Amino acid sequence: MRHTTWYNRGLIHAVRTSQRNYSAIIERGCIGRAAEFLPSNVSTIFVVTEKRVWDRYGAQIAGTLPNHEVLFFPGGEVNKRMASLEALAEQMVERGADRSSVVIAVGGGIVNDVGGFLAAVFMRGIPVIQVPTTLLAQVDASVGGKTGVNLCGGKNLIGSFHQPLAVLIDPLVLASLPEREFCAGLFEIIKCGIIADAQLFEVLRAEQDRVLAQDSATLERVISDSVRIKAEVVSADEKEGGLRRILNFGHTFGHALEAETGYDRFLHGEAVGWGMLAATELSRLEGVLADADAQEIAACIHSYHGIPPLDDIDPARIAARLRSDKKTVKGRVHFVLAERIGATRITADVSDENVLAAIRTTLEG
Repeated sequence: MRHTTWYNRGLIHAVRTSQRNYSAIIERGCIGRAAEFLPSNVSTIFVVTEKRVWDRYGAQIAGTLPNHEVLFFPGGEVNKRMASLEALAEQMVERGADRSSVVIAVGGGIVNDVGGFLAAVFMRGIPVIQVPTTLLAQVDASVGGKTGVNLCGGKNLIGSFHQPLAVLIDPLVLASLPEREFCAGLFEIIKCGIIADAQLFEVLRAEQDRVLAQDSATLERVISDSVRIKAEVVSADEKEGGLRRILNFGHTFGHALEAETGYDRFLHGEAVGWGMLAATELSRLEGVLADADAQEIAACIHSYHGIPPLDDIDPARIAARLRSDKKTVKGRVHFVLAERIGATRITADVSDENVLAAIRTTLEG
């Protein structure tokens, strides 16, 4: 089944789910096209965003929207909590929201998660359009309908699957990203290469200078390949019953690192980068991944920098945190292991000693 279509302005990746079918559009300038995807009976539009994002892109977006209100989210993982969600919902009520309202989430992955969850639960569900403005959000959070907020005990432990009406991915917005945020997003693209596309991994390895320089053709290719992979996986397994779990490669360890450090030390992509190193080492220790492939994966991840110092973190505490991960079933943590570059397996049958050893080795760098 074909999921990708070229058209005169860019690419459309089709996402087909039981909830709805929709398009993830990759096109320069598409950030201003949200109005085209609104339902005919829409009442008030609620744009959920951060002030700094709205200051930069608000005029471009608002100029095309009919009756709309802007709701500012304070930003950051530490604010990705139920209290922030309730505050946004209260503002919607005060401003006359009803079941014909629509949420447009404009921002990074946190805004996409929070805005999507707000739409999922407000009056038991209203539509959402995702407009991701960071690289990480474009290739991960905005596509697939996963929404949620954090608890002290773990990341995204409260949430819902709520598929958007459309995802508008504008490569031009990435030029304004701080280098740290751009590099953090690259780790999610590396993940896609490791789990499903050896050719994408090779582009990232061989064309690093072009990627980091944001060469338009190279960058748009790796974004498109990543979105294609996610669209295909989500279409095959909307609610993470099986195949979709491969998208969590590196996330089990990464989420534990984020929770252990209070969500205020690392960007999500940085934590995933570290998590992929730990998952790669665990794959090697379990005899699933050849040493040569493990070394190539680790070298590629390190070559994009952005893995912060971790020598002050207790490996045992990270290992303990794994039990709170969403992928824990009946007390057993399910890990995504790399079999080779471009292929993975999911298993709970791993040695606790190897898990701890993988964490310790990765923390020690």
